[in-house]
This record gives sequence, C-alpha cells and structure tokens, in this order.
Amino acid sequence: MTVHDGEDLALHQVKRFARVGDGGQGEVFEAGGPGRLLYKEYREPHKVRGDALTHLVRVRQEMAPAERDRLDRQAAWPLCRVTDGGRVTGFLMHRAPEAMTWTTSKGDGKLIELSYLLREAKAAWSAVPQPVPAQRLDLVVQVVSLLEWLHGLGLVVGDLSHANVLWSLAPEPAVHLLDCDGIRAGGQDPVLDQADTPDWHDPLAPAGLPASVDSDRYKAALMIGRILCRDPLIRPGEPLTLVPGTLDDRRAGQLAPLWRQAAGAAGSRPDLGRWRTALSGRGTIPLRRGVPRPAPSGADPAVFQQRGPRGTIPLRGD
Repeated sequence: MTVHDGEDLALHQVKRFARVGDGGQGEVFEAGGPGRLLYKEYREPHKVRGDALTHLVRVRQEMAPAERDRLDRQAAWPLCRVTDGGRVTGFLMHRAPEAMTWTTSKGDGKLIELSYLLREAKAAWSAVPQPVPAQRLDLVVQVVSLLEWLHGLGLVVGDLSHANVLWSLAPEPAVHLLDCDGIRAGGQDPVLDQADTPDWHDPLAPAGLPASVDSDRYKAALMIGRILCRDPLIRPGEPLTLVPGTLDDRRAGQLAPLWRQAAGAAGSRPDLGRWRTALSGRGTIPLRRGVPRPAPSGADPAVFQQRGPRGTIPLRGD
C-alpha cells in the first residue's frame, strides 16, 4: 500500500486493526502498511466534502521535502483519501510521535494532550513529564510558530483547543496538531462543518460564519495565556498570573498589550508574528512615516517632490 504519493486508496486496500480513537465525526483505527499509520473513518461520509480533503492532501504533496518533513513532525496531516464506490469514507495519516504518549498505571497508552499543561499535576497522571518554566515557554513558542506557518500557507485551523494539540519535552520541546482534516483553505469550505470545543470559542466571531484567521488568532491567544498561566479558563483581557519564571520582565511587558488587544473586536487581534516577536524578547521599533519637506516658496511642488535617479557610491577606488 502506497500512501505518500497522495493518490486515493480504495477502502478494500486498507487493513484496519484495533480502534484507537472515537470522536464526534468518526473513528480512528490502526492501519497496516509502511510506517505507523492510522485510518480515520467518517461516521457520515455523505456529508464529506471530498474536494476539500483533496486540497489538504495536495498541500502536503506540493511542499518541498524539508517543509513536508516539518508537516509530518508537527501535524497528523491527511496523506491520502480513502474511497468506496466513489464516496470518500476517510483518510490515512501518521500516528503521533511516541514521545507524545504516556502509560497509565493500568498499562493503557494515552496521548499527552495540552490539557496536562493547563492544570497542576495530579497523582493520577504522575507519569506525564512536567515542564520547567523555560520548557513551558518553549512549548508556547512552538505552538505560535506552527500556527503562524499554517496561516502563511493560506490555511485556517478552525477548532483549536486543549484536545487537539499534543506536546513532549524530549529530546526538546515539541508540539503536534491533531484533527487536521478540520483545517481549510481560506475562502473554501472545510471537509466537514466544524463546531468549536466548549470554552475555546471566539465570543465575538460573527454568528453563522465559518472560522477565520482572526478567530484562529483569538484561540491562539487563549492557548498562549492558558499555558503560561497554567489556567484552563483564562481569557484575553483578564489579569495574567504567569507561572513563576516563565517570562522575564521584558517578555512579560511585551506580552501584556497583545493580551489586551486579543480581547478586542473581530478583525483587531494580533497576528502570530507579533506574539512570536514578543515571546522571543526581541521587541520591535515603531517607525514613523516620513513627512515630505514642503517645496520652497514659489517652486512647483510637483517638480520639487519628484525623485531623480539614484547614484552609486564606490566602495573602493578603481
């Protein structure tokens, strides 16, 4: 079975094994074939927009090798569609990295979801590694960088929450995005109509409209604040009580106005690049637009403000 060329596979070619996931839109099974593959099967295939899923497959196929490797590391991206009699039944994807799983005292394997970063550690999940403050900041930067990259590809993530971002600390802090069939190209419909996860919605998003880059920015702000504060319910505009040692004074000072701005009206939220800059501690220098010097008295302003050809300055004598 070949999945990396992006071509559709017939359902009878997919070897399904144990069920490993069960969500509102479908079930996820281990799948046979090269690599650690999963098959997501939709509950209501008649509602699937097959062309939207094709677009996501093509996004990966059209990437340069280095970009495709990054996508495979950081996202459970659709590799190919699975069809049955002309109807799309689901798709194949890679399994999450092994480092992003943990084993319970009963021997059950579970994913390390973002929710484990948002609450104080509990005895029931003591096997989940806990980040030191610097690692917590690194994880936030990883989330921001991934979302910024996806936006740069012209994509809207949509449903972003504690349940569809995984993380690990070794060998270095890393994140992995799930439910990638919910992502859509800007201006296009998603594979299936999406519903927001409770407590992760944008309260100011226009009613009846699909998720947008702006609502992604709001949910990214939710994620940033909730990870940095270890608070599953904090929202932009509310007082930030950061985990001690996570941000130095410079970063905290640059983050505060973005946090307030993220609570503003739809269309006014900070983009991911501004968050990344603030979290890096580099800061920005605001530049004022230059004001043309007024023309001398009696001169024709149109002629005075024309730009002439620029000369060159020799760097060494010839």
